[in-house]
Amino acid sequence: MLPLLLKYFPELSPERQARFERFGEVFAAWNAQVNLVSRKDIEHLAERHVLHALGIAKVIAFKPGTRIVDVGTGGGLPLLPLAILYPECTFHGIDGIGKKVRAVQEMIVELGLENVTAEQVRSEDHRSKYDFV
Repeated sequence: MLPLLLKYFPELSPERQARFERFGEVFAAWNAQVNLVSRKDIEHLAERHVLHALGIAKVIAFKPGTRIVDVGTGGGLPLLPLAILYPECTFHGIDGIGKKVRAVQEMIVELGLENVTAEQVRSEDHRSKYDFV
């Protein structure tokens, strides 16, 4: 995964590089249990999912302290890759499917991410305010 990410994000710090490598491992393990993305698609996680999730970073650079919500986060895409890329921002993922939210919560712990949370809630019942949705 890393060579492809570095092609588009050569400025990634060693810590972020390590987190993205670990993300690939952790996501694949959880995908085998919960089916977060198509099992056939897991071989293309970097180009079809992680780079796609990070595409917004080529259009906008979130300022430190920005609060972002991922509505319908599912398996944590784009939530987790963005949280790795922007550790100075706060991310919150919401989804109505409990097993996927629990997988995302476990991945957050396994990746040691402190700037991201995930919650099982319907979007129409969620009342917090964010800078970006």
